[in-house]
Amino acid sequence: MNTHVIEAGFPVNSDAEFEAVSDIAAATDTTVCGLARVVEGDIDAAIDSGVEMVHVFVSTSDVQLEDSMHATRQEAKQRAVDAVEQVKDAGVECMFSPMDATRTDPDYLREIVEAVSDAGTDWINIPDTCGVAMPTSFGKTVKAVVEATDARVDVHTHDDFGMAAANAVTGFENGAEQAQVSVNGIGERAGNAAYEEVVMAVESVYGVDTGIDTTQITKLARIVEDASDIPVPANKPVTGRNAFAHESGIHAAGVIENADTFETGVMTPEMVGAEREFVLGKHTGTHSVRKHLVEAGFDPSDSEVRRITKRVKEYGSGKRQVTAGDVERFAEEADVDREEEEVRI
Repeated sequence: MNTHVIEAGFPVNSDAEFEAVSDIAAATDTTVCGLARVVEGDIDAAIDSGVEMVHVFVSTSDVQLEDSMHATRQEAKQRAVDAVEQVKDAGVECMFSPMDATRTDPDYLREIVEAVSDAGTDWINIPDTCGVAMPTSFGKTVKAVVEATDARVDVHTHDDFGMAAANAVTGFENGAEQAQVSVNGIGERAGNAAYEEVVMAVESVYGVDTGIDTTQITKLARIVEDASDIPVPANKPVTGRNAFAHESGIHAAGVIENADTFETGVMTPEMVGAEREFVLGKHTGTHSVRKHLVEAGFDPSDSEVRRITKRVKEYGSGKRQVTAGDVERFAEEADVDREEEEVRI
């Protein structure tokens, strides 16, 4: 799909993960990245796995420094600098993350960003590790980091308050060149910014050509859904099964006439490899029912369409799913004529 970077895993974590990262690095021309703490052994493992980029991280918020890392600000900064220098000395591209950046003292955040920039990091990643940032505040943080470094800036956002995709896009608006995303938004706690949401927002709303083959996004979402055993909610943006489904009579009538009436106008189902659906239920109108009947080969009158629509609404009001087969059954019970079919021999 022409994804730009694949962060394949944490090579030092286990032999199995090291092998997986190595296999991925060997299997693709896409840049592959390995994750590492600011620990010499972690970095060695990442480099040995064959990745082209090593992503090193260190806690920078006071709460994490004191109660997770058990280090001072000065110690964390020195470890960060040493880690960046180790990666660069190995001739590998380096990304550095001040973990929990959005809960880090702004002056210290700038201090550590400047230090690792002087050490030669290629990228600064700004993580909203605990998902507490809102777009306005996150944008200010990104802008401040962009102004403090000559390195390229990347963002990593979590969805604890449903802001991950919005924050990723806000990162772009404020000078970031890259966002870390995950398919279907899977990740720690409420997950990360969703690949499909961020890509399609950038492509469709901002008109930026990312180079990504968006027509495979729905297929990719289903692959990850099956492999992860984490179901995609029906109302999930872009890839949910209801993302391009219409039940309301007003909506369906408009979309049948012109899809832009009740869809975004800038993103079509074809763009993401999906199909538009007209769902039948208690909110269904005559336009959807007529469409289903005609597609099933019936030639209904206006009064017959109204009668069938009433049956559909009544059936759907009982919280039952109304299928195309139900509509055909209703039409047959009402003796609606079918169009004549011609067979040529």
